[in-house]
Amino acid sequence: MDSKGGDPSHQHTDSGTAVEFVYRPTAADFEEALRARARRSPSGRAQALMAPLVALIAVSVFSVLQDAPLPVWIISLVLAVPVAFWGTVRGLRTMARRMFSIVEPYGRCRMVADDHGAVSTGERVSFTVDWTVFREYLETPGLFVLLSGDRAAGVAVLPKRGAQDRGDVDRLRAILDRNLKRL
Repeated sequence: MDSKGGDPSHQHTDSGTAVEFVYRPTAADFEEALRARARRSPSGRAQALMAPLVALIAVSVFSVLQDAPLPVWIISLVLAVPVAFWGTVRGLRTMARRMFSIVEPYGRCRMVADDHGAVSTGERVSFTVDWTVFREYLETPGLFVLLSGDRAAGVAVLPKRGAQDRGDVDRLRAILDRNLKRL
């Protein structure tokens, strides 16, 4: 990864098949990406279901150990599990805001991708990523979300609104399909 600032024109991008996106990231982009990851990737589902599952087990164990009457046990479950789901949603929003705070100083971004990888240039930083850094991707109505795999939490967000040409979204999808597994 190249973290030097400046013009990335020295990097490898085949201009014949390259696609360019220009955009300014938003916190909503990261929130959409994390929600999609929570729904469609195995690690995201595990992360999203962990708190409600722990709440369910904790209430059940506590109720059994305290010999709580059935109505108390049921009321406790009815209250604890939704609160745990709410906490999970709040946690995703907090994580999205933190991820955005990291990239917000980059300002307006320009990403050029081809079959070798992507070169991304912000107002203060530039970096090159080979497709082997990511294992899979998913697509939402507004984003391409690149994921580094089940064990790592690496997430890259690419808003479709940054497409410079009508066919750029389809061309990027084709590049991603050739190089990554689609979820």
